[in-house]
Amino acid sequence: MKDACCSSGACAVHVSAIKPVPYRLSSAQKKELALLMVSLILALSGILLWELASSWDASPAPSSGFPGLLRPLAPIAGIVMLAIAYLLAGFDVLKGALKNIVKLQPFDELFLMSIASLGAFAIGAMEEAVGVMVLYRFGEWLQDVAVSRSRQSIKALLDLKAETARVLQDGQWQSIPTAQVKVGDVVQVRAGERVPVDGEVIEGSASFDTAAMTGESLPRPAAVGTEALAGFIVMGGVVVIRTRRVAQDSAASRIIRLVEEATRTKAKPELFIHRFARWYTPIVVFGALAVALIPPLLFPGQTLPVWAYRALTMLVISCPCAFVLSIPLSYFAGLGGAARKGILVKGATILDTLARTRSVVFDKTGTLTKGDFTVRTILPAEGFTEAELLSHAAAASTASNHPLSQAIQRFYHAKECQSGQYDCGPSAGHSRVSDIRYEEIPGHGSVALVQGREILAGNDRLLHLKNIPHHCDDSSKEAEGSVVHVAVAGSYAGKIELGDTIKDDARHALETLKNLGIQHIVVLTGDHEGPALRTAAALGNIEVHHSLLPEDKLNKVDEMIRRCEGRGSLVYVGDGINDAPVLARSDAGIAMGGVGTDAAIESADVVLMTDEVSRIPQLISHARKTRQIVVENIVFALGFKVAFLALGALGIATMWEAVIADVGVALLAVLNATRALR
Repeated sequence: MKDACCSSGACAVHVSAIKPVPYRLSSAQKKELALLMVSLILALSGILLWELASSWDASPAPSSGFPGLLRPLAPIAGIVMLAIAYLLAGFDVLKGALKNIVKLQPFDELFLMSIASLGAFAIGAMEEAVGVMVLYRFGEWLQDVAVSRSRQSIKALLDLKAETARVLQDGQWQSIPTAQVKVGDVVQVRAGERVPVDGEVIEGSASFDTAAMTGESLPRPAAVGTEALAGFIVMGGVVVIRTRRVAQDSAASRIIRLVEEATRTKAKPELFIHRFARWYTPIVVFGALAVALIPPLLFPGQTLPVWAYRALTMLVISCPCAFVLSIPLSYFAGLGGAARKGILVKGATILDTLARTRSVVFDKTGTLTKGDFTVRTILPAEGFTEAELLSHAAAASTASNHPLSQAIQRFYHAKECQSGQYDCGPSAGHSRVSDIRYEEIPGHGSVALVQGREILAGNDRLLHLKNIPHHCDDSSKEAEGSVVHVAVAGSYAGKIELGDTIKDDARHALETLKNLGIQHIVVLTGDHEGPALRTAAALGNIEVHHSLLPEDKLNKVDEMIRRCEGRGSLVYVGDGINDAPVLARSDAGIAMGGVGTDAAIESADVVLMTDEVSRIPQLISHARKTRQIVVENIVFALGFKVAFLALGALGIATMWEAVIADVGVALLAVLNATRALR
């Protein structure tokens, strides 16, 4: 058989199918907002009293009465209110700056805000110092809300998990935590409820709403024998399922783990911003120090307070919060936007890698083709009948999840049930497989011990590996499809020819990739030359390499990566166990989440939740758009800061304009970043 071993256990999620809910502030955000409101009220009151005191200084003092008593207290009360407002708004900023100084890592935006505002107090610009801090913290609060809102689309995935399950225990249905459900338990799911764990329907008739898992708008029938994945919603009936996996290994749980991993991963450009701040901040600080000291020392008539104020204004303007906040948000929004399209990306760095894609390499079966094989021809060798050959093939492939094995199983059981001409007794097919021995050989096939006889089912390489005498030609029939050879007790029993069909969107997806400027599209497959060339021709005569073992695929990808090193990224798309090493080796590995094996999904950087090949050009286009937004934010923020730094040095921009510029640029960059969600 082909060198893949596919499992139906993987699952898919389509976030767009999850209805958005109104955003609600967290308790921490509410507390922060309340603190900022108190700070703002105190700041406004302090500024009012300070201004009143200043106006009174210019008018004659009343001889007696309440105004006369209030006049000496007003400036003190104003200073106290401004100081309290400053501490309420700026305590965390000052604390963070002090911690960084202790760690000998002072140069960041907290340090800039601290020295700028404290310096403003020192030169008597108390109102502006408080205004800087309050507006800065309010801007950060708004940015935190924007980040939380962008996470909402991803957090909706957590709703896929059912907290409890109705399990049959001692003849009664008992509700227990989903985490306590064991493999083999019988679980009842009623209309409107989510399937708690992966399993198979054994009783009942209903429909499954699979939109949250697959993005499909039409419900699936939920008849006996149907696969039920955690996260499916039962409609119009009650079903009973027998569980196949525990909750932590369910489809939805694996998806959630991928999402959690994605949210923890930082992008390289984000790390670059922190490296940028390490040299940017000292340059700004020492530059401001030079602005404050050099003109008063070198030029007559220039005073230190004037130039110190200009230097402090420059420090406020130069705060890099627009970079530090908006760029990570751009990537996070990019992850959320991809999830809305049914694509889970494991890390923000992968978006950058995908944006530089130059080559896309595909596996064939289950990736470009449906992997839904059908038996075309049964060709027994001398001494065997068609019935015997099919029965032996079914027996040897019973424990395999490979698409060819599954096709043989379906065909065998259909023949059993429809005509009765095949051996359907207790010794037939898969029921004869002994628990003593079963072995899957990747890239070759499977070996089973049946009634004391060793039965092989696989490709020509397996026959050579086991030294089975046989004659295998390259006839036109063999070239038309995939072939499974069967041997019984060391004797060649014949072969079964199967055919696969290309996915409906595969050809259009490849054409779209070419339109995106992808220069190199290749297919790597373990299939023989015939089916490989047939698939390549149907897809537009693309480059194909056939008859590859897993290590052969890895070598091919290594060679291609070396060839285009420094000129773009190589993306590999696959679904089988044999694809896992290549998915891990490629610059960005994309796994088919619906039909892919656990090994492929764990090794990949991206999981396509709906198995649609057309998602790949969408993903690359989305990654490029996210990268474009990041570049826009960098250029936009730098341009504004350079312009306002010049205005600050010339004394044209005051500290109020500085803080509005800094917070305003950061907010505009954040708003621009959220475009990646769409």
